[in-house]
Amino acid sequence: MKINFFKYQGAGNDFILIDHTASPLKDIDNELIEQLCDRRFGIGADGLMFVTQHEQYDFEMHYFNADGRLGSMCGNGGRCIVAFAKHLGIINKETNFLAVDGPHYARISENGEWVDLQMIDVDLITNDGDAFVLNTGSPHYVSLQKDLKNFDVYHTGKAIRYNETYNEKGINVNFVEDLGDHLFVRTYERGVEDETYACGTGVTAVAMAMAKHKNQTGHLKTDIKVLGGDIKIEFDYDGEKFTNVFLCGPAKLVFEGQVG
Repeated sequence: MKINFFKYQGAGNDFILIDHTASPLKDIDNELIEQLCDRRFGIGADGLMFVTQHEQYDFEMHYFNADGRLGSMCGNGGRCIVAFAKHLGIINKETNFLAVDGPHYARISENGEWVDLQMIDVDLITNDGDAFVLNTGSPHYVSLQKDLKNFDVYHTGKAIRYNETYNEKGINVNFVEDLGDHLFVRTYERGVEDETYACGTGVTAVAMAMAKHKNQTGHLKTDIKVLGGDIKIEFDYDGEKFTNVFLCGPAKLVFEGQVG
């Protein structure tokens, strides 16, 4: 059976998207998802998403990691699926959709290539040594580093992701360098089990961790550079809770095709 697919990327974080609005989502072949995401033997992607219908929302997002397993929330994936929904004619300038971590609101540019995605509120940040640990829809570990350009993200991130504290469920590991007018972030992602060009929930977690680290409050805007481009984060922070959180960045169609 032929499967129609669309390939999207958001700041280099790339995804396979499949329209499943015509029938219910069932009997997912996890091995096939892993194969499709393989960069040598498949289409190649950090993850795969299905768009399905929902009675109370514009659509529902189902996200699977590159290892074929059902994933937690993916921020850049959320932005890309909003762009895909506009492409399909499901939405126009804004949307309310359902993801694994609950409802999300998003607004999209006229050309469909820039999406502002509202993320969940966060009121808990803990510490693991000098690092910060929080959940922005997915669990994240945030560590400040110097000379991040030359830092060994893969081996250091993998060691943290699989250590005794996080091994059972895993954690996404973010390294951040404060460059004054912007933050530079690199991320090792669980499920992909490698460094990715961007991580939406990750940069959101980094912006929050840095606001707490610097004792900043109010309506805050943070410019972040990742390997795949530029992302903006904004939120309100009263010293205890992060609200009105938006992950803003590009979401672009790369190509479409058939497989199978």
